[in-house]
Amino acid sequence: MRDYIVIDLEMTGLNPKRDAVLEVGAVKIRGKKRVEELNFFVNPGCAIRQEVTALTGITEGMVQSGITAQEAIRRVAEFTEGEILVGHNVIFDYSFLKQLAVNERIGFERKAVDTLKLARRFLQEPQKKTLDSLCEYFGIRRARKHRAFEDALATQELYELLEQQYFDADEAAFEPKPLLYKPKRQTPATF
Repeated sequence: MRDYIVIDLEMTGLNPKRDAVLEVGAVKIRGKKRVEELNFFVNPGCAIRQEVTALTGITEGMVQSGITAQEAIRRVAEFTEGEILVGHNVIFDYSFLKQLAVNERIGFERKAVDTLKLARRFLQEPQKKTLDSLCEYFGIRRARKHRAFEDALATQELYELLEQQYFDADEAAFEPKPLLYKPKRQTPATF
């Protein structure tokens, strides 16, 4: 695949129904070259737990001037319109984006290739298939771990390595598949 968008998010937690997006990183690829980037903070409107800051390095001060979740989904929807997504455990990131899209009544149906699924299919080593483990295994360098843009760049490199090594053996594994996540619209409480 020569044209796609690699995407990664950082969030306040693991549940798209109650946790918030903190950072979005995406890279548009055309003919195997990076042509456009999306990289911004999102103000979650809530405190960031210490564990999240310890993992990502993202502090409340960093996100205070970030855009709203509503603006974030609009930007992501526009940037990814008609595109194939590539991500590591991409359904996880998509679930947060889809929840925001449903809340804002924005259509957000996408197809994707998941580097986690590819790694599980083709690699016996390393045992763990986290992005960290695979970056270490393949010697993929990142300036910062668990930061959206750097992880998106690492995922692009991982995808290209997997495609180069395994595409001829199993083309079907690299076919983009529809992302399926069906959240309910959340509305603010009224008094």
